[in-house]
Amino acid sequence: MSVHQTPAQAMLRIAELVREARARAGLRQDELAFASGVSTRLVHSIEAGKPTVRVDGLVRVLAALGLTLETSSTASDSTGSAPARNNT
Repeated sequence: MSVHQTPAQAMLRIAELVREARARAGLRQDELAFASGVSTRLVHSIEAGKPTVRVDGLVRVLAALGLTLETSSTASDSTGSAPARNNT
């Protein structure tokens, strides 16, 4: 993921990764929410790419899918990216 993405662009990419991982796991949104300990509404918001979701909830959903949130920064640009990564 490029460090030059806006937060909204980064969240749309994370949304795509979460939807794909959930589909691979064969889970419905409500099942992922239960496994993550979050509301179905939060899972829906993450998958819709809403940039205002709470980070703690996002991290719980990612963990339930075997994904992590990673940040990085470069010397020439202090903005970090936050791609979801598959741990497998």
